[in-house]
Amino acid sequence: MTENNTAAWTRKDLIGIEHLSKSEIEAIFAQAEIFKPTLAGRDKQTSLHGYTVVNLFLEPSTRTRTAFEVSAKRLGADVISIAGSASSLVKGETLRDTALNIRALNADMIIMRHSAAGAAAYLARVMDIPIINAGDGAHAHPTQALLDAFTLRERFGKDISGRKVTILGDILFSRVARSNIYCLTKLGVEVTLAGPTTLVPQTFTNYPGVRVVHDLRQALDGADAVMLLRIQHERQTTTHFPSLGEYTSMFGLNKKRMSWLKPDAIIMHPGPINRGVEVESDIADGPRSVILDQVHNGIAVRMAVLHLCAGSLNK
Repeated sequence: MTENNTAAWTRKDLIGIEHLSKSEIEAIFAQAEIFKPTLAGRDKQTSLHGYTVVNLFLEPSTRTRTAFEVSAKRLGADVISIAGSASSLVKGETLRDTALNIRALNADMIIMRHSAAGAAAYLARVMDIPIINAGDGAHAHPTQALLDAFTLRERFGKDISGRKVTILGDILFSRVARSNIYCLTKLGVEVTLAGPTTLVPQTFTNYPGVRVVHDLRQALDGADAVMLLRIQHERQTTTHFPSLGEYTSMFGLNKKRMSWLKPDAIIMHPGPINRGVEVESDIADGPRSVILDQVHNGIAVRMAVLHLCAGSLNK
């Protein structure tokens, strides 16, 4: 059974979380809950049988690109993956022309990662097929936020309103943080952003339901989950703290600091992990870590997104 949530979803594209309603987010979760039990077997779903899905990844990716490939194939689609270095963009072709040529080759859906914020939204305006944002600059990474919230619901129950999540690390340059802020607050979660003042400016308090804390013990106190973020050097034009060693000494999650957390608090990370920087390996691999659960849940959530957005092709 795969069709019972399509009525609650009327969008052609998934570009970001900020414009989604709570009911739309829950429609994705409901569909993901249907798909997840099927991941244990080898049988494929058929809702995208005969469709061609193009992974247009113009930034490096392992988890997200592979998860989308697996998700689309699990739905029966044919999948073509194109890296930035293998596209005509390196020859000066515009993004619009690249996408239009992909469409002319009978692509039914484009999943895109791009370094420029707003690239996916632009493509959605000029294309008549679904565009799924797999990350655009420091703006948004909607499926990561959805799978994070889905993982929280699995651990704490479907109603996560009133839960407390601390996002710790490089907030300033993180599309994951921004998408999670929108997703979690829409679901009633209390969000704390923590890290150095240079990477977690007070301007983030402009988001409703968000507080900014620069003292780690205060940030961890009472948290149900800690979402760790790596330092995104590739997006930084200047150094935002003296050294990785200093960051680790002040904000790295180690055994001592784990003792500040509630006994049932969980550890999350979107990957890739810089072990020994934002978190010690024993914690990343420990019993309170749900990092690999996030990766696994990402398949079901992305299957749900592809299935629901594909519904617009038949309307």
